[in-house]
Amino acid sequence: MKLDIIYQTDDFIIIYKPCGISVHKDQSEIGLTTLLAEQFGVPQVWLVHRLDKVTSGLLILALNAESAAEFFRLFSEHHIQKTYLALSNQKPKKKQGLIVGDMQKARNGAWKLCQSKENPAITRFESVSCEPNLRLFILKPQTGKTHQLRVAMKSLGSPILGDMLYGKNTENIDRTYLHAARLQFEFKGQAFDVFISPKEGEWWHRKGVMSQIQKIGSANAEPKI
Repeated sequence: MKLDIIYQTDDFIIIYKPCGISVHKDQSEIGLTTLLAEQFGVPQVWLVHRLDKVTSGLLILALNAESAAEFFRLFSEHHIQKTYLALSNQKPKKKQGLIVGDMQKARNGAWKLCQSKENPAITRFESVSCEPNLRLFILKPQTGKTHQLRVAMKSLGSPILGDMLYGKNTENIDRTYLHAARLQFEFKGQAFDVFISPKEGEWWHRKGVMSQIQKIGSANAEPKI
């Protein structure tokens, strides 16, 4: 499989990760970093953050150890702003705001949001109606916890469309509708603002959804890279 390169420098690349591809090596599959190293003809690339297997979108990989260390620092200090898109066919408790709470392990590999706030997951969100019983959520995580956005959406009463772990009635849905759409950061004094629309998934291509995504993409302060 050849992966789409969205942006490339001497220090890093930004790829489009399709949904269904794991960033880590599955039992019988070649890992993402191995695939990219082979594609670029280099000994190694460095994974500096991750996306769930079910999530599509923008993923940064460093091309040398020094850049990897710098990206680890940027992510740990929350200097990289991430914007995700999600769809839900369930009405949320509120249309915008903050979701804050500690996360605790639950059953079957799932997590749950707690009312305590000792080391909370923090997610800023807003949503818009695309058509009856279908809303597009713009999610901006302020922290980077496992399954944070999927748990946040469930806590709103609006599990992500097609999320088999946290949702329901997913039989005829072709994917989990969560997409990493935008990355904003500064690296070596240069500002980057990268946006990409989701590719796979029939619900993304509904007229009302596409219209809202185009508005979000065209609202970037910087031209789309």
